[in-house]
Amino acid sequence: MATYLPTLKQLQYLVALKDHGHFGRAADACFVTQSTLSAGLRELESLIGITLVERTRRVVRFTPLGLRIAEKAQRVLREAEELGDLARAAGKPLSGDLRMGVIPTIAPFLLPRILPKLRSAWPDLKLYLREETTGAACDSLHRGHLDCVLLALPYHCGDIESVDLFLDRLFVAFPEGEMEGPAPGIVADDIDESRLLLLEDGHCLKDHALAACNRPELRAEAAMLGTSLHTLVQMVDNGLGVTLLPKMALDAGILENTHVVAKPLDADHPARRIALAWRRGSPREKEFKLLADALREAE
Repeated sequence: MATYLPTLKQLQYLVALKDHGHFGRAADACFVTQSTLSAGLRELESLIGITLVERTRRVVRFTPLGLRIAEKAQRVLREAEELGDLARAAGKPLSGDLRMGVIPTIAPFLLPRILPKLRSAWPDLKLYLREETTGAACDSLHRGHLDCVLLALPYHCGDIESVDLFLDRLFVAFPEGEMEGPAPGIVADDIDESRLLLLEDGHCLKDHALAACNRPELRAEAAMLGTSLHTLVQMVDNGLGVTLLPKMALDAGILENTHVVAKPLDADHPARRIALAWRRGSPREKEFKLLADALREAE
């Protein structure tokens, strides 16, 4: 057994450098000076007797073994953090810090409704929110940067547990007079693929919308890609095409002061599942289920 072991601080420096690829930015993320971070990494390399990082003026390049050790260090840091989670879980539920990721097609529409209710119900909870696309949020969850994620399913997010909160119906949004008729909804076959506007890649709502329509050719034929639902609504309002919107965005008033009309999508599976997800085996599982109940009631 080695007499000396790496410290958690040294491992934190190593993981930060791996994440940021730059000594200055890694030091800022660790709230230390660059010289302190560099010295800590040199001590780590001296301790284990190998070079982890090749240093040049322009590039930070990890050695193959350095990459493997950084990945292991990330797991060690996450396990160390969960020691504190165990203590918190045994104490007062939903108190202290909790880092929750929220995807962009949920955050601006649901959070204003639920946050005041959460603050009222759980005044000791310090909720730190981070808005990321689904893939980035899942990656942050497994890296230990987030404790849980509010997202839309189905989506492959890795080894997680999740609780469904509610269904969010999809609607077809179009300029006034373009697709209006006596039918209460719009079937997917009535959508003109040459006028379909979708979110850019990285937003799972795009995949949910296409899956609900069950028309694979729409992915290739989509006329334009938007960076947000608000951008898509402005495109539709200017006559550039039609798009698909979730009910929560409509409830939040996304179509106010526009000449855009929305009708329910008439399909076999016309909704996405809004869920709360966390790492499988997390010691805070009971807390997350309690939070899921609170989110469901607040919605």
